[in-house]
Parts: sequence; C-alpha cells; structure tokens
Amino acid sequence: MKKAVFILFAGIIPLLLACGAEDSFPVLSGPYLGQAPPADTPLLFAPGIVNNGMLNRDIAIYPDGKEIYFCTVLGRFLYQSVLVTREVNGRWTRPEPAPHMENPDLTAAEPFITPDGKKFLFISDRDDPSACGGQDIWVMDRTGDTWGEPYNLGVPVNSEHNEFFPSVTRDGTIYFSRAHTGDPIHYIYRSRLVNGVYEEPVKLPKEVNSGQSQFNAFIDPDERYIIVPTAGRSDTYGSTDYFISFRNDDDSWTPAVNMGETINTPMGAEYSPYVSPDGKYFFFMSTKSLHRHLAESGTVPWSRLQTFWNSPENGLADIYWVDASFIAALKPVH
Repeated sequence: MKKAVFILFAGIIPLLLACGAEDSFPVLSGPYLGQAPPADTPLLFAPGIVNNGMLNRDIAIYPDGKEIYFCTVLGRFLYQSVLVTREVNGRWTRPEPAPHMENPDLTAAEPFITPDGKKFLFISDRDDPSACGGQDIWVMDRTGDTWGEPYNLGVPVNSEHNEFFPSVTRDGTIYFSRAHTGDPIHYIYRSRLVNGVYEEPVKLPKEVNSGQSQFNAFIDPDERYIIVPTAGRSDTYGSTDYFISFRNDDDSWTPAVNMGETINTPMGAEYSPYVSPDGKYFFFMSTKSLHRHLAESGTVPWSRLQTFWNSPENGLADIYWVDASFIAALKPVH
C-alpha cells in the first residue's frame, strides 16, 4: 500500500510542478526571484511560487544567489523533497526537484549549502548500506554547475539515532540536532572539522539547549550566534519559537532570548531558520494562518474555501523573510 501511495505521488508531483505550459510561468528576474526586499515587517517570500498553498519549509541559497532551494511536503510527510529554482539568462526557472531528489521513494529535506558553495547537505532516511540508522545527514559535492551523487556523512556525526538540520560554518564546523531512538527530545550538537575529519559531537550547553526540546538550529557562518527553534519555555508566544544565543570569545554562549513577536506568533509554530549568504535577510518558517478572516463576511462559499486552501497562510507551513539587521540588536550589552 505504501508503494502504491508513492507511485501515485510520482505522477502527481510533476503535474503540480509543471501545471500549465512553461510560458505561463511568470517572468521573474533580479535577486531573490525578483521579489521586493522586505523591511522590518516579515513578508511571504515569493507568494504563488515558493509559497503556494502546500507545506513549504527549509530554504537554502547558493552563495552567488542564483540557485534557491526549498522543501515541499505532501501526504502527511509521505512525500518530502527539495525543489530548486535557478536564475538562467536573467530569468528564474520554474521550481523542480533538485538533482538526485527526483525519486519520491527517497525522502529529502532540510537542505544546507556550505558557505564556500562546495557541499550540499540534507537529511534523509533512504535505505542504503552506508546509512547509520534512522534519519542521517547526507552530502553532495559540487561538480561544475550541479551536484554529485549523495553520500552518507558517516560517523561520528551520524549515529544509530536520528540526526537533523545540518548547518555549517566557514571553517567546516557542523551544528545539527540529534534525537535518540524512541525519545522525542531533540538537542543541538556541534562537531569540529580537524584535518578533514569530524571530531566526536558535543552537546551544546544549557544556554543553547534551553527548552524541553530544541531542533533545526542555524549557525552564523562566522559562529557569532545560533538561532534555535525551542519548545517548552515559559517565555514563548506559541508552541515553538525562535530563540537566539550569541557566542562569546571564550566559546561560551549567552542565555538564549526570544527573537520577538515580529517573528514568533501565538497562532503558529516556528521551526526552520536561515540567514541569506549575503547576511541581509532572515528567512523563517511559520504555520500562522489567516483562517480568522474567512468568516468576516458571514457565510463562506465553497469557492472561497477552495481559494483559501490553495493559497499561502492556510495553516500549513510558509516561508517568510525580513531584514536581518534586527539580529545584532538582540545581542546582550555587557
């Protein structure tokens, strides 16, 4: 039965991504899919393109800004994969499955491109002799203008437990979350890259692992701060909020603070942060919904329900962006 469902999705996905002729796709040119840059108020990123009514989360941008990757989920996570849109000859292409992620039997999510553009990391539970168990972190190396075959990152970063959401600094240090098999609690870990080999991962201190569970952390490329979606704290607006902790010169961390009500909401869950390679924009995922507006005019016609379901902010995950300059102001003043 599961195989049949995947076969169904294999036929559905191309139709969803290619609905209409290619010339019906809007002409998008300029940085960030030609979208007007946000200021200090978060905006949906590329509504109708990246945010399209499906569950969209996780974003990664190639250092030159000409490739944008994001994760789309369907069928209660039976299908989740990474899509890519590229700027080719001044025009952005229609999103399509990223290289080596076309097979709906092989899940892929949580993409990350290293600051030097040489490696593409993602998570998958694909059945492979090199897999360590459960969700593992996988890697693709840059080959020309595309990505080579995926391979398992291996031990000690991957283990018999589940690893999620890789984020890498300029010197190759990897941050990720780990949940032990059978345990719903996630913690943030770090592994240094020394002479091309990863050291045994270390769980970060309570300043970073500050809640009942925390996951999907983004590390600043220069390791100045870490943004951590955290659950179970008393100072949250919703079920999961974005918190930030700054790294000191002695490698200690400041207590994590809530990133504020502009980013976090009482009506949604937030759990996928990212800062653009140029440092200008903070991208984040939220499940906030505009359903409260449906009943403003009384009876809701079926056509309006259909429009709502096929639009962003329908209660599924969407990707927002905002000017990132506010991040520096969150750092404690000593």
